[in-house]
Amino acid sequence: MNYPYFKYHPNAYALNIFEKEDGVCSICNQKCDLKYSCSFYSLNEPDYICPWCIENGAAAKLYQGSFNNDMSIENVEFIDEDEIVNVLYPISDEFVDQICYRTPSYVSWQQQVWLIHCNEPCKFINYATSELLHPILHEILEDIEYSGMSLEWVQHHLTTDSDFSAYLFQCIHCGKHRLHLDSC
Repeated sequence: MNYPYFKYHPNAYALNIFEKEDGVCSICNQKCDLKYSCSFYSLNEPDYICPWCIENGAAAKLYQGSFNNDMSIENVEFIDEDEIVNVLYPISDEFVDQICYRTPSYVSWQQQVWLIHCNEPCKFINYATSELLHPILHEILEDIEYSGMSLEWVQHHLTTDSDFSAYLFQCIHCGKHRLHLDSC
């Protein structure tokens, strides 16, 4: 079966964001064999979300929810003008909509953060290990420094099953890798 492609999460099917389970989608009422199994933020949670209802925005619209929090997009600014809060996004509203309402989330310890580069969201590539990061360390040094983690620790001790996790992103335009680090 051909499943929809997610521009900002191209490896969603390989990273266990979906699980093989026969069922009926709570949104489109169609039979499906692949159920979304990651974060969805809404007051009422559907029993089953198929990939098509994520991709076309139907799940987020019907349940008034989101797969990724708009406040977790990198460099969002909050301006308080006499208790009226304005939110300034570093990317266009179209990109905010795509990340929040049409892109599957990823598993993280804390709230997911979606990194940006070249004025567009990056694509989420993988959960990072020291071995995976070794060839691209020069690209992600600034992100490591910003995180406060030691370069030595990231180079030699980062695994996918520890209390500290790393999430690898890549720019859609220039190919530069970005890294978000998180702990429980």
